[in-house]
Amino acid sequence: MKNNIVSLFSGAGGLDLGFNQAGFNVIWANEYDKTIWGTHEFNFPNSHLDKRNITKVNAQEVPDCVGIIGGPPCQSWSEAGAGRGIEDHRGQLFYDYIRILKEKQPKFFLAENVPGMLLPRHRNALVAILKEFEDIGYNVTKYLLNSNDYSVPQERKRVIIVGYRKDLGKIFIPPKPNLYKPTLKDAIWSLRLSKPALDKNYSNGDDNLAAPNHEYMTGGFSTIYMSRNRVRSWEEPSFTIQAGGRHAPLHPKAPKMLFIEQNKRIFVPEQEHLYRRLTVRECARIQTFPDDFIFKYHNIADGYKMVGNAVAVEFARQLAQVIYNDIILPPNNSL
Repeated sequence: MKNNIVSLFSGAGGLDLGFNQAGFNVIWANEYDKTIWGTHEFNFPNSHLDKRNITKVNAQEVPDCVGIIGGPPCQSWSEAGAGRGIEDHRGQLFYDYIRILKEKQPKFFLAENVPGMLLPRHRNALVAILKEFEDIGYNVTKYLLNSNDYSVPQERKRVIIVGYRKDLGKIFIPPKPNLYKPTLKDAIWSLRLSKPALDKNYSNGDDNLAAPNHEYMTGGFSTIYMSRNRVRSWEEPSFTIQAGGRHAPLHPKAPKMLFIEQNKRIFVPEQEHLYRRLTVRECARIQTFPDDFIFKYHNIADGYKMVGNAVAVEFARQLAQVIYNDIILPPNNSL
């Protein structure tokens, strides 16, 4: 059990993969969205995937483990969404996370969520959640971190909540930011020969692509999308990869969009042909998934959803490495 951990709200498994890379072993995961099951099972063949709604999972059915990781659904905390927080049933899933954590009492936990949970309107709910973690026996620390500080080629801020069981006498302190900030050129320059999705944005199938999942969503761009520039240059990090293909950033081969007036931009005339959304694989590269991590889907929208909802793998690995050194390595033998 020394390195065994459990993953809740696993999604495609960005957090799981990062923890595996740091030396942990995800032995059991829970994910209720059936459009994700094929991807998780393909990429984590040695981890049992529980497919029930987390509210139906008895904590005694969860295996003993040294840690629990996972990001309860973030839509209810999002600045762009309804922002109902803990009043939304998805926000309340935080309490199922706590329920299982209380029963299993592993040495540590890590929960990830969007910056919107730090908004003033959610303050009371967040304080209550942090107190729940404290009351069930954990020293809890909370940080707002940018993945670009941790070798991820995009601006991606996330709230990280980590608890170490109080009897260990430790607290989690995140790694220091890296001086080097990777760019879009570092991430996707080598990818070539992308394809548009088929009619109705169905997948081409990987046998018909130059790289797995290297296809992009087609269709128009909303007025909201056209309200600001969506192009970053090769020498910049990407905008945040979102969970919807319609709002995927544009490829850096295109020039930055022209400002017309407040909340209105256009593509540069005579160069409209250069503007396309990033492919699922390009988004996955920006999220630091390796190319042998394959996303399984029929509709390309599900591919973007899985990639955008994931924790960036390298960000997860660097956080996990600190936890591994704190919790798993014997005293006086940390890396």
